[in-house]
Amino acid sequence: MATFLYRLGRFAFRRRALVVAVWAALLLALGLGAVTLSGQMSDSVTIPGTESQRAIDQLAQKFPQAAAGGATARVAIAAPPGQTLTDSSGKAAVERVVAQLKVAPKVLTVADPYQAKAISPDGRVALAQVSYGVKAFDLTESDREALKNSAKIGQQAGLEVEFGGDAVQAPPATGATEGLGVAVAAVVLIITFGSLIAAGIPLLTALIGVGIGMAGILLTSGFLELNSNTPILALMIGLAVGIDYALFIVSRFRHELSVGREPEEAAGRAAGTAGSAVVFAGLTVIIALAGLTVIGIPFLAQMGIAAAVTVAVSVLIALTLLPAILGFAGRKVQAGRIRIRRANPAKATHGERWARFVARHRIPVLVASLAGLALIALPATGMQLGLPNDSTAAADSTQHKAYDLVSSSFGEGANGPLVVVVDTAGSTNPQGAARQAAAEISSLPDVAAVTPARFNQAGDTALLTVIPKSGPSSKQTEDLVSAIRAQAGDLEKNTGAGIAVTGQTAANIDISAKLSDAMLPYLGLIVGLAFILLMLVFRSVVVPLKATLGFLGSVVATFGAVVAVFQWGWLNNLLGVASTGPIMSMLPILLIGVLFGLAMDYQVFLVTRMREEHVHGAEPQEAMVAGFKHGARVVVAAALIMISVFAGFVLAGSTLIQSIGFALAFGVLVDAFVIRMTIVPAVMSLLGKSAWWLPKWLDRILPNVDVEGEKLTKRLDSDPDKSELQPVG
Repeated sequence: MATFLYRLGRFAFRRRALVVAVWAALLLALGLGAVTLSGQMSDSVTIPGTESQRAIDQLAQKFPQAAAGGATARVAIAAPPGQTLTDSSGKAAVERVVAQLKVAPKVLTVADPYQAKAISPDGRVALAQVSYGVKAFDLTESDREALKNSAKIGQQAGLEVEFGGDAVQAPPATGATEGLGVAVAAVVLIITFGSLIAAGIPLLTALIGVGIGMAGILLTSGFLELNSNTPILALMIGLAVGIDYALFIVSRFRHELSVGREPEEAAGRAAGTAGSAVVFAGLTVIIALAGLTVIGIPFLAQMGIAAAVTVAVSVLIALTLLPAILGFAGRKVQAGRIRIRRANPAKATHGERWARFVARHRIPVLVASLAGLALIALPATGMQLGLPNDSTAAADSTQHKAYDLVSSSFGEGANGPLVVVVDTAGSTNPQGAARQAAAEISSLPDVAAVTPARFNQAGDTALLTVIPKSGPSSKQTEDLVSAIRAQAGDLEKNTGAGIAVTGQTAANIDISAKLSDAMLPYLGLIVGLAFILLMLVFRSVVVPLKATLGFLGSVVATFGAVVAVFQWGWLNNLLGVASTGPIMSMLPILLIGVLFGLAMDYQVFLVTRMREEHVHGAEPQEAMVAGFKHGARVVVAAALIMISVFAGFVLAGSTLIQSIGFALAFGVLVDAFVIRMTIVPAVMSLLGKSAWWLPKWLDRILPNVDVEGEKLTKRLDSDPDKSELQPVG
């Protein structure tokens, strides 16, 4: 591989105008396609095979007027203190609001609070339910504004009108605050290279890679229904790895120039050595992201594939476009240097001093590091998983205010009603079967109310609305859903009717359960595949095992920090977290996938140099120190860049994006500085030669991919004219 990449790097350097033109044409074509053919993205979350989704599909076929799966809005209307909505003036004002709601764009039905008896016992709060004929992602900003504008009539009469439900939620979007991470990354690159030109090249190639990836995603949205979070994850990962991969190759290119290589030869050697590490680092990230497809959750699969493709584009750009740009820059990557301080070549670097300190005190360092990880991980034992609802919205938002009004007036469960579908096609007495189902559900604990059955025109499907006593994210509501489903067998046996529970709350419960069940199989898949890949890279059993165990330490520590901030509320004002609540149920599995790939990046970049020194004959202790010395500065810069890019997303408006950005930033911080730069050198020093142990039978069957470029170096040294290694063209 190193030889192929060497030739590719020299080809790109030599034919730089052609390579740049090809990438520019691709970016332009995809950009034009994205502008002209992109479609509306979705906020909907569906999981095929779950009971809630099967019930929605059944209603779409047999009871379309129920608008199952369509957007909904809960409109809480409150009278001023000391007044009620049951007198003539209050009732008239509410009726005017309801009338305005009915004429809002795309509204299918509005449940009049007086007809539905949705007036609080004290007569002060009315609850109107708005159902749309389309899904939430099909609503435009003007549709949502028209909904909210209906409040003006009530407000003119002195009423408070607040809105909840998925119809009110705008799709997440990135803003200028996320660009702060890129600005910090630029500063880190300038400090690392001491050169504006060298610092600008990784930023340029990363932005081109992200531009191609994002344009491809937007173009795809015109043909497929994509989740609105898909481009945001691709943007996060694409920016981070794009800058990092270019950073490693540019750093190696500058090193080759510094030892007297010609620019074309330096580009080839940088692509053959650092480029090989980039390929395998990228593969680990791609494996982790693409592995999300096996979970069986479409929106996660979309996010994983989109981000994986963006990473693949970043790798290709690092191996082709980057050498081409280096061809234009030439030796200028070492020019225009910004001297932070004058380096003394005879003096040990910070990396070398740290590595020797860790080697001398490896046992205390290991104990202290592991104890610190365990302490940070403690909050993870109290992790609660769920999906966002109006209670987790910002305290000053209309969604949160509506949630509080409904909870105080009707009980918290009114914010998350359950929809029970009664299939009476096999019953001789459909009306009686529906009444029996309602009676049995009413007798269950935690049920506040069950509405009378509503039948479709064919009379073979009925709907019951069940109001729990507990909130949508509570364990009691989850138990209630399980209890209703447990009655299905007896009801069918006695009446011939089947029941299924759906609605947003039940769907959230099903999603969380599916994600929890998929966690261990997914972890096993990506760890197993990456373990094999790392054995190929390092030709060792111990190093991949150590890398995997270190990753698990990073994950549990990150889980602990996420719980402390987003569930317990620690530092939420400092970090701008608007509200606390259960951790997003998809966050752990997303974090495992993304962080695993990124963690293996640092493992590859840091330990590959240690193996390179070991392969060239250095003693284990010196190989560790020398490898750390050469790799530490770049790995620190790469980690700081990733942390800054991810941390920029903590300033986003969406709690999901905030939590993903924080989790990835904290996870990279722990993995890079505690695991890879502290525990790894300590363990490598402790193991010595044993770190590179590989059974002889396994050594014979594993292909030698030559990541450290040993064979390439020998061929170059034995062929001064490089006649065998000339690039094609």
